[in-house]
Amino acid sequence: MTSVITGDIINSREAASPVQWLSTLKESLSLVSAAPKYWEVFRGDSFQVEVQDYYNAFQAAVYIKASLKTIKDLDVRMAIGIGSKTHEASTISESNGEAFIFSGELFETLKKEKKNLAIKTGVHRIDEELNLYFKLGLIAMDNWTPNSAEIVKLTIENPKLSQQEVGKLINIKQNTVSERQKRAYLDEVMALDRMYRHKIDHIEHAPAR
Repeated sequence: MTSVITGDIINSREAASPVQWLSTLKESLSLVSAAPKYWEVFRGDSFQVEVQDYYNAFQAAVYIKASLKTIKDLDVRMAIGIGSKTHEASTISESNGEAFIFSGELFETLKKEKKNLAIKTGVHRIDEELNLYFKLGLIAMDNWTPNSAEIVKLTIENPKLSQQEVGKLINIKQNTVSERQKRAYLDEVMALDRMYRHKIDHIEHAPAR
């Protein structure tokens, strides 16, 4: 099994510098994927990325969101699909399988419903539960300021650094790092990631879809 994230940038046309957010998007996609052939930006502000270790798919989505929200007034809409991969091509747009289908179909639904994050695994009870958790998590994540998003991004990039060490990266004090992490509800987001990993662990043992 694998995971695929299909997404697009919200408010991309209002951004002062398209070059800035495109560079940020490409950097985040390259970090969460195994190689350049596993991600692609298309139609200007849409993208798709395969995260082969599907246990990391939620954290990858959080990282992409945090990266884009470091830019004022930007956000991102993402659909996570988890399932089989039946064909691997030289580019992600030509690959196929359940994960790709689930992600693409769900993404179209998200656009209509104006939701920013959801998942489809094909196991209804897992999807239903995780999507409720995601909906609650978005109450915090959709409201990240650029400062909050930056702290989330740096913390994910440097999981072994202390708050003081993270602060040195951007020349702020340890207590400021702590305050920004609290305002971002980072502990709760990381708890949601752990819950996601626990639930995903049951996909392969779930009843027939």
